[in-house]
Amino acid sequence: MLGKKLHIKKGDTVMLITGKDSKKTGKVLRLYPKKEAVVVEGLNIVKRHTKARGNEPGGIAEKEAPVHFSNVMLYCAKCSKPVRSGKSTLENGEKVRLCKKCGEAFDK
Repeated sequence: MLGKKLHIKKGDTVMLITGKDSKKTGKVLRLYPKKEAVVVEGLNIVKRHTKARGNEPGGIAEKEAPVHFSNVMLYCAKCSKPVRSGKSTLENGEKVRLCKKCGEAFDK
């Protein structure tokens, strides 16, 4: 079974709207469509205890955990706030995502 089509893409700048890191922005590193989740750079940091394996030492490592995609919104640099996105077709037939507030294109 396939997951929902996500409204964000890898490399987009997003803002968390809920949780411990709300109102913080970051870049999308990974997408998990089946889990309906995204990994955002520098946000939702969790600690993982790892065992020593071979030459790698054990210890406590910090890494980004996935966030449900409903808890993030696209961040418009022109508006300087999180916005909803819409889709439009340009004159040359190319489809782009637009900011609902100012009309700025996210896909460049």
